[in-house]
Amino acid sequence: MDSLLKQIGLHEIYWKVLEGSRLSEEDALKLYRCPNLPALSYLATIARRRLNGDSATYVLNRYINYSNVCILSCQFCAFARKKNAPGAFTFEIEEIIQQAREAYEHGVREVHIVGGLHPNLPWDYYTKMIRGIKASCPEMWIKAFTAIEIRHLADRIARKPVSEVLSELKDCGLGSLTGGGAEIFDATVRDQICRGKESAEEWLEVHRLWHQMGGRSTCTMLYGHVETLQHRVDHLRRLRDLQDETGGFTAFIPFAFESENNALSHIKRCTAVEDLRNIAVARLYLDNIRHITAYWISLGLPLAQIALYYGADDLHGTITVERIFHMAGARTPQEQTAEELRQAILEAGFRPVRRDTWYQPVEVEVPG
Repeated sequence: MDSLLKQIGLHEIYWKVLEGSRLSEEDALKLYRCPNLPALSYLATIARRRLNGDSATYVLNRYINYSNVCILSCQFCAFARKKNAPGAFTFEIEEIIQQAREAYEHGVREVHIVGGLHPNLPWDYYTKMIRGIKASCPEMWIKAFTAIEIRHLADRIARKPVSEVLSELKDCGLGSLTGGGAEIFDATVRDQICRGKESAEEWLEVHRLWHQMGGRSTCTMLYGHVETLQHRVDHLRRLRDLQDETGGFTAFIPFAFESENNALSHIKRCTAVEDLRNIAVARLYLDNIRHITAYWISLGLPLAQIALYYGADDLHGTITVERIFHMAGARTPQEQTAEELRQAILEAGFRPVRRDTWYQPVEVEVPG
């Protein structure tokens, strides 16, 4: 492998990876342009083992979308609807609590809640929703809201500073922020795929404030649409910079763009090769974010298994109901059982670890 890495121009990067040295943006671009997937797997596995050994994690969780009514019209989105449009929905608070309670009674201890930017739901809808879930499910960890939802609540609904909105939600029982809405940070790309959404700086500031309050969150990237490789590297750099500053990101979750039922349907979904390359580069470049998730909703479980050999160490969770990717054309199942995730990890040759929201072990597989 050493001679191969020399031949394809990755020898200097190889030594950086061996030594645990930080890669540059130029290194990341070179890795993105590398056509040799086995070489990327080899390098990413070195980095993966240093951080996570032979373990691979999963979580028992439940997705809840409280509403898909949204004031924005992101070009890549198939989930959002205008108020009173066909397919629009908004759950009552008690319906949401019931969904959480049903999951809780089946052992789920993380609920993941996101929705559209509803123009009319009052501030107390959100605070009562969080309080209600915590009252009904005392041990449930509530992971909720993207940065753009937080800014919407602060600027249009509660009309309070972002820091105050975050503090009040935390007092109600909010445990973690989700990483959605990051898309690609470059302003020209955002103007093409999500015009009107918050800027990169605004997304990063919400997470910065949350981290400064002691909170944790995930971070994401939506790739495979109009962005260039340089845009991807710039996106990863900004995430790495904020992680250097706050240390508040628990994991990075890359999502491939799904192209059905939206304004960008002319763009073909990227290949499995590109999915694996993107995960490998993320593992090698994001040296300060310990966990990389192979999101089976986007990849499918078989490819997510393979991604464990390209730097990923987490398969996300059971989920139960997923709307956002499936409304955009994802063909993956709506749910995986804990046993299915465990078996997928074992079949791939890794040690299954059931985790909590902060990626702390809850149940570790003991080797036979």
